[in-house]
Amino acid sequence: MTTASKNVYVFGAARTDGDAKMKNLLGGKGANLAEMCRLGIAVPPGFTISTEVCTVYTDQGQDAVLKLIDAEVRAGVAFVEQEMGKKFGDSSDPLLLSVRSGSRASMPGMMDTILNLGLNDEAVEGLARKANNERFAWDSYRRFIQMYGDVVMGLKPVSKEDHDPFEVVIDMVKEKKGVQLDTELDTADLKELVTRFKGLIRARVGREFPSDPWEQLWGSVMAVFQSWNNDRAKVYRELNDIPESWGTAVNVQAMVFGNLGENSGTGVAFTRDASTGEDLFNGEFLINAQGEDVVAGIRTPQQVTLEGSRRWAQLAMVSEDERRARFPSLEELMPEIYQQLLQAETKLERHYADMQDVEFTIQEGRLWMLQTRNGKRTGAAMVRIAMEMLRQGIIDEKEALHRVNPERLNELLHPVFDPVAIRKARVIAHGLPASPGAATGQIVFFADEAEEWVRKGRTVILVRQETSPEDLRGMSVAKGILTARGGMTSHAAVVARGMGKCCVSGAGAVHVDYHARTMSVGSETWKEGEWLSLDGSTGDVFLGQVPTKEAELTGDFGALMELADRHRRLGVRANADTPEDAKVARNFGAKGIGLCRTEHMFFEGDRIKAVREMILADDETGRRKALAKLLPMQRGDFEGLFREMNGLAVTIRLLDPPLHEFVPHDEENQRVMAHEMNLPLAVIKMRVEDLHEFNPMMGHRGCRLGITYPEITEMQTRAILEAGLNMKAKGIEVKAEIMIPLVGTVREFNAQAKVIRATAAAVFAERGEKLDYMLGTMIETPRAALIADSIGQQAEFFSFGTNDLTQMTMGFSRDDAGKFLPSYLKDGMYERDPFQSIDQKGVGLLVRMAVEKGRSVRPGIKLGVCGEHGGDPASVDFFHRAGLDYVSCSPFRVPIARLAAAQAAIDNPA
Repeated sequence: MTTASKNVYVFGAARTDGDAKMKNLLGGKGANLAEMCRLGIAVPPGFTISTEVCTVYTDQGQDAVLKLIDAEVRAGVAFVEQEMGKKFGDSSDPLLLSVRSGSRASMPGMMDTILNLGLNDEAVEGLARKANNERFAWDSYRRFIQMYGDVVMGLKPVSKEDHDPFEVVIDMVKEKKGVQLDTELDTADLKELVTRFKGLIRARVGREFPSDPWEQLWGSVMAVFQSWNNDRAKVYRELNDIPESWGTAVNVQAMVFGNLGENSGTGVAFTRDASTGEDLFNGEFLINAQGEDVVAGIRTPQQVTLEGSRRWAQLAMVSEDERRARFPSLEELMPEIYQQLLQAETKLERHYADMQDVEFTIQEGRLWMLQTRNGKRTGAAMVRIAMEMLRQGIIDEKEALHRVNPERLNELLHPVFDPVAIRKARVIAHGLPASPGAATGQIVFFADEAEEWVRKGRTVILVRQETSPEDLRGMSVAKGILTARGGMTSHAAVVARGMGKCCVSGAGAVHVDYHARTMSVGSETWKEGEWLSLDGSTGDVFLGQVPTKEAELTGDFGALMELADRHRRLGVRANADTPEDAKVARNFGAKGIGLCRTEHMFFEGDRIKAVREMILADDETGRRKALAKLLPMQRGDFEGLFREMNGLAVTIRLLDPPLHEFVPHDEENQRVMAHEMNLPLAVIKMRVEDLHEFNPMMGHRGCRLGITYPEITEMQTRAILEAGLNMKAKGIEVKAEIMIPLVGTVREFNAQAKVIRATAAAVFAERGEKLDYMLGTMIETPRAALIADSIGQQAEFFSFGTNDLTQMTMGFSRDDAGKFLPSYLKDGMYERDPFQSIDQKGVGLLVRMAVEKGRSVRPGIKLGVCGEHGGDPASVDFFHRAGLDYVSCSPFRVPIARLAAAQAAIDNPA
């Protein structure tokens, strides 16, 4: 049923079957638990059920899994019993287990966990006697029933405004006693909760809570496998490009308890700061608590280190005396345990040569490590950690470049709050800087409504008491996340950092009223829809919309880009249509413009009127008259581009879209056009109808326009060359490249080339001066790729227009494919959206063919790509392997392409 004869792998002091290299089989958690055991770090013993068994569960169901692994699981439990000196199912001194998921890629909070498994009405009494702590035992039992009832038995909230049904029962018990909702319950109350919880399950689910430990174990294992395909896990996989076929492992492990009194605790720590990347050990813990208490954000966590505690107190505006009294660090409270934890984290970071995210429990003065993994971090932290580890000699240059996900650079490229405006903004609350960035949006309180608002074009800030995995979709579309509860290791903080999303957590002054749909601080209240601004780098919450300013490539980011440029072979240009775009692109390191779409210039100001005059003209004379109005406008545009790109190539595509795009298609705007043109409405309607095409993207556009109306090509060529000569006269080095779009035959190219060269000769004769320029074409039709050797005899460069090449090769309309592509991707028809990442086997084959054919007739031909794929890391890797000279992408993706090009060069050395 699986490809391996072994399906269960134990780990512990006496024996460990796996290691860190087995992540595909054991998942990240299981592989790292095994590796920590091998390093001599104290880890509660357990066993891992492999990811291959998850595939069996998905394909064949529960019965097949039971038949496959029953004997191995029983042997695994026996191993844990021997390691711990306890028996599973023993009512006098029970061995209790945890059951956790573990994909090969970290998916925090997306799948399900069960703790304290093995308790029943008899075992809880035995646990109480053995621990000499009745309240602890019944609290553990209460937690187990609550988790199992939710995860395994499927008891869920009845509405989004209501709390978890178990929490509703807890609140009812507290209200009956007349105590505050944050008051801890005593043993009698916990016993009552156990009874009430069981009754709730019986009433809602229709069956009894299981008392047999083995039934509990199998139910939990199957629930973890089932959770691989729950909604939030699917969403997370989609957001993070994790294949469904990977599956999850299941980790069954002996329980250790952080809630056994004041010498016990639990926490999460990072070997470096996950938000900023600072080389500072940091984390949070709670005394007398279990692990879910730390991430749930119900209690204010304390800091692991003294330095972290002092920084937290400063941000939270807590005095040093109050900090020491109420929120002392682990370093102060348990110095010996802290030193053991510090030694373990140092060993783990050095061993893995990466920042680690560790979980730990202290049981009655003994430290246990529960997990280590490469920590999720913000884009800024990712860059800083990579460059600092390079300087520290922990990793080399190639590894430093690979440590940064190119897509995550997006977080560093977009605007931050303007420092002048921020000084004037009103701070209404303050929380923890959980994930950096600047975010402005309208308050919304529910994740599903955040999705709905964003679909309607609104910008939102998701405001929650605390987030849960069910909020993932809303978190992914929100500009920022604000929570009233939780620390730096809460669900909101960890997931937001993984998304590169601005987040302020634990803003304790904020009160959220879901029923009233309001948030309040003190006596002030704000309703859903009002504007907030969040600074995820400081934790400040501002009222209203705060202006932003552009990001800069400095510090470690700049050093990373310099490093990338030393290793990459591919050049990186930008798609830019205005001098402003060109300036941004050059600041981001673009080495030229790979695509200037001249039609974009026609929509500004009064230009559209001149374009419409040309379209409405009855003859060539009329068209030339209208084009004469456009000439100085286009010339000025090109002058600005040449000025910004001084010394770098500027590739200018001649007019490409069909003319129908320049006229209105609704009667109201046609009336406006008729008034502006001083023509009858009937004339406008008739011309619009004449321009109508059933498939305009494959109609009268590209070079076909220039062949039908050569005067358009003449005007644009003149504008380009006159602009180049004007800038040359001012000392600007001009490198002009004129690109003919959408050719499919050599005759089309030659017809346009003849017009361009004749116009150039006329301009040079008029000016008494020449300007060097290159003449090339876009390869964006399949036929052009197939006859690229013929076209290459005439063209000096090719630029692959992969947007249209994808449409024509695959038979997909980019404008209409959204109706079916999502379901295609979900059903596995295609692994990736071909308009986002190039189809390497189909479209890519045409690119390779054109490269080979073009170079066979013109060895020095310049080859680039200007479609949106030029900024996609996977596509950049392909273009490197295909032998292109450069990629061109939008200005804000230039650094992403630079890094992706370096990674491609490292992975595919010549």
